Amino acid sequence: MTAQPDDLPDWLRPVVDAAATIRGEDLTAYLPPDDGSARESAVLMLFGEGAAGPDLLLTERSHTMRSHPGQVSFPGGSLDPGEEPVEAALREAQEETGLDPAGVEVIGLLPQLHLPVSNFAVTPVLGWWRDTSPVSVASLEEVHAIYRTPIAELVDPAHRIRVRSPRTDWLLPGFLVGPDKDVILWGFTAGIVARFFAYLGWLQDVPDAPITELPAYMLQGRERRPPAT
Repeated sequence: MTAQPDDLPDWLRPVVDAAATIRGEDLTAYLPPDDGSARESAVLMLFGEGAAGPDLLLTERSHTMRSHPGQVSFPGGSLDPGEEPVEAALREAQEETGLDPAGVEVIGLLPQLHLPVSNFAVTPVLGWWRDTSPVSVASLEEVHAIYRTPIAELVDPAHRIRVRSPRTDWLLPGFLVGPDKDVILWGFTAGIVARFFAYLGWLQDVPDAPITELPAYMLQGRERRPPAT
């Protein structure tokens, strides 16, 4: 069921409007190939309202995983056969955090985006956490931590950083999250947050944000490539 604007808090209504107008090009330079060869997946971009105000649910992958260790991301994963993106996003979020999908109302979908490295076509599913439920790490082998990150903290210039991509040496937008602001949100998920929030008018440009190096555990299995020319 998709919630109508009248059912939502005022601060969330622009998110619904933006989902109806934003293009894939507004969010990324990489769109899925037209031949349909990319593997389909979905993530849940879940907006809630906690003690610190409006927030966004994020997960931090285990630091010992073979791929993307320590990566902060939205809950999500590949679509099972016959699944639609909404079903997959809610299922994966429940498996990763234990949240009750019955308390989530879907308020829109963002355009399908592409992860060229893994050839995933990713559909971000926007949700309103109307009836919050407890969340916790179900498996330390997969999830290191879960964060209900206040949006006010995400958009605070003091928590904005730039991260040097280990693949290209490009400087990419990033955020410091977690209770001590020592966890790095970067890469695909940070790009979605930065561009979508900028589209909403929530995020200001911080061209001189400090450059922060990724910790060693996040670089395991990665090969540094020369800068693109």
